[in-house]
Amino acid sequence: MQFGIFTVGDVTTDPTNGRTPTEAERIQAMVAIGEKAEEVGLDVFATGEHHNPPFVPSSPTTMLGYLAARTERLILSTATTLITTNDPVKIAEDFAMLQHLAGGRVDLMMGRGNTGPVYPWFGKDIRDGIPLAVENYHLLRRLWREQRIDWEGRFRGPLQGFTSTPAPLDGTPPFVWHGSIRSPEIAEQAAYYGDGFFHNNIFWNKEHTEQIVRLYRQRFEHYGHGSADQAIVGLGGQVFMAETEAEAKKRFRPYFDNAPVYGHGPSLEDFTELTPLTVGTPEQVIERTLGFADYAGDYQRQLFLMDHAGLPLDVVLEQIEILGREVVPVLRKEFELRRPEHVPSDPPTHTSLVAAGPDAPHHLVEPARDRTAAKSN
Repeated sequence: MQFGIFTVGDVTTDPTNGRTPTEAERIQAMVAIGEKAEEVGLDVFATGEHHNPPFVPSSPTTMLGYLAARTERLILSTATTLITTNDPVKIAEDFAMLQHLAGGRVDLMMGRGNTGPVYPWFGKDIRDGIPLAVENYHLLRRLWREQRIDWEGRFRGPLQGFTSTPAPLDGTPPFVWHGSIRSPEIAEQAAYYGDGFFHNNIFWNKEHTEQIVRLYRQRFEHYGHGSADQAIVGLGGQVFMAETEAEAKKRFRPYFDNAPVYGHGPSLEDFTELTPLTVGTPEQVIERTLGFADYAGDYQRQLFLMDHAGLPLDVVLEQIEILGREVVPVLRKEFELRRPEHVPSDPPTHTSLVAAGPDAPHHLVEPARDRTAAKSN
């Protein structure tokens, strides 16, 4: 099973001292977090994509390319690549280039984006969010799998005899996750292509998470990719740890109370009861995280948000150290002890996809449709 860190890259004032990091400091902190993730034995670092304050990661592949040169083993991913406001041609080019630079240590997570004002900045309308996600992703599939593209759609100019360069490394496109917290259409899209489905799993109760993950699993099986419990699922989560629960809550409370996303709302106690946020000892984090599989099923990737809400870098690095040294080794062992043999432990990687060969379903534009057509012939 893969474990890692994801960051949203917010620039938030530290409520304990009133200091706000500069954008340069925040960007360098994200790099340090990625390097620390590899140092303590984590598998994945993922960055969000945002084009509005107070966030800084507007160019994920730039940051991930830099991290590729500073790491050796870490899988470099995105916590969101905006499939709606980005041109699929540019996504195809950027991530294929990143594949080559990182030696294949790349995957990415597609997301619609939920910040309304951002859409018109890129000439789009948020009311077209779902149709944009569907059309743009299908074009991206073709760009990575066909040498010459003739294409015409609703949301961008036509392509005639177009070839995306560079081609994916080893002729093998990156594995794609589709991230959503509330859109069944996105779960359906992930299932149709046999891609991964990632649920943020931070702001919602377990019943909501269970419902949308179950939908994805059912549709994954419907489209012939395998049994529902073999579907590729990833979950998020946020934790803060100390030697005692009381100490953890004391240290984290000022940040929670002033967080730009969930601050000034439910109390820390209510939020930790109703959502997967865990503030306590490493043992409590282990117990709570293991419980995710009780309602989401056996899954393949767990990412933690550690640097949100103005937490200073030294505290974040301390938290990652605890996570990597004390928490993740236990989670790896316990998750695998409960996993049935027929359920994959890890999501596909570049190495596993190359080993599967050029005739594997991953290389098909529409594996569900193509598989059905092959059976009928």
